[in-house]
Amino acid sequence: MTSTFPLADGTVLPAVGLGTVVADGEDMAATVTSALESGYRLIDTALRYGSEEGVGQAVRESGVPRDEILVTTKIPGRYHGYDEAKESVRLSLENLGLERIDLLLIHWPLPKVDKYVDTWRAMIDLQRDGVATSIGVSNFTEAHLDRLVQETGVAPVVNQIELHPYFPQARLRAYHAEHGIVTESWSPLGRGSELLKADPVADAAAAHDVSPGQVVLRWHNQLGSVSLPKSSNPDRQRQNLDIFGFTLTDDEVAAISSLERGRIWGQDPDTHEEF
Repeated sequence: MTSTFPLADGTVLPAVGLGTVVADGEDMAATVTSALESGYRLIDTALRYGSEEGVGQAVRESGVPRDEILVTTKIPGRYHGYDEAKESVRLSLENLGLERIDLLLIHWPLPKVDKYVDTWRAMIDLQRDGVATSIGVSNFTEAHLDRLVQETGVAPVVNQIELHPYFPQARLRAYHAEHGIVTESWSPLGRGSELLKADPVADAAAAHDVSPGQVVLRWHNQLGSVSLPKSSNPDRQRQNLDIFGFTLTDDEVAAISSLERGRIWGQDPDTHEEF
């Protein structure tokens, strides 16, 4: 049972965190407060999500010691570049009302803009200065990761990627394992309803007397990935954390992985532009 994942810099990530893309009308502070009360200690946000203020409010008012909560945020494309990245982090800290960022990521590489290396250099300096405890990336390919290391000598400790049974990303996960990079999964349940009804998922749920969502999150865990499901429902939040009382068989993991059919969001890191 893997309830935590150690990063190369010594930080330890919980195996399950909370995603915080804002839904219409959602009270993000209430969502995060509920999650913290349920035991979540990894909260994932981003400057472009519009959720930093609610995340920060919940963290500050939770009563949970600050050093027990890891807050992730991300630098968007419009702030790529050395000085721009530092400004992005200043804005995020202002929104969050916190003194540091526990895990700072580049949201997308934007290779056509070609400023992700300069952005990474700024993040290295921010880590050195204690503004960011850990630094990583999101949606980077092997080539993007190689270039960061070749040009700066510093490897990301995390790469957060689209990962779910429809898109298991076996090659990139193997690269991460070889290079000491922890995989995080955004959209870990895919689009939800369709995936959760798939035979391999439903069969495993029945066999272990758990929900289909728990099966998929356990699949992520056994692949060695930190998953970041989003839910504002307190019962679902607790259920998403409760994935350590059962183990999928190798055959069940393989059957779920066999659902592979490719990206479902159509966002190729080599071409996707997010600002």
